[in-house]
Amino acid sequence: MRTLVVHCHPDPHSFTTVVRDTAVAALRERGDEVRLTDLYAVRFNPVMSAEERERHLEPGPDPSVAEHAADLQWCERLVLVYPTWWSGQPAMLKGWIDRVWVRDVAFDLPSDSHRVHARLRNVRRIVAITTHGSSKFVNALEGEVGKRMMTRTLRAVCHPLARTSWIALYGIDTASDQQRAAFLDRVGRKLR
Repeated sequence: MRTLVVHCHPDPHSFTTVVRDTAVAALRERGDEVRLTDLYAVRFNPVMSAEERERHLEPGPDPSVAEHAADLQWCERLVLVYPTWWSGQPAMLKGWIDRVWVRDVAFDLPSDSHRVHARLRNVRRIVAITTHGSSKFVNALEGEVGKRMMTRTLRAVCHPLARTSWIALYGIDTASDQQRAAFLDRVGRKLR
């Protein structure tokens, strides 16, 4: 399976980076063709310029993100690896979504319609792997905004039968080495 892994964390020595490496190894072990994008390593610019916003309904991505759009259109499985901050995706990842998941890449908006039409029909699986500082209970009280964005909003412009997986470690700030190791094992098992 063609798999795009998008990693988002500013610290290359973070636990999130260890999670990414575990995910990539598991995917390659199962025989997937994997492309890895580390948004910080490639110095992705998450800021949508005023000019880019003005033409956001015009077909196609900004030339500066065309390679990211091509990877998204290439993959059958999308794996997002990131920490959850303030109940959602880090600004870098949200900017990647804003700038790459655009008209003619992720969706069409026909002139006679007020509904978007999915274009990422190649994406049959979305996997979000994340860590939270707070507990699962606190996240549930907050409405699990990040989870809903991944499992509902992004899925809506993918293949109609696309499946989503949410793999989360809650309470990362107080997690023991044993809990972290168990999470890494869970990530490997789920992706294999």
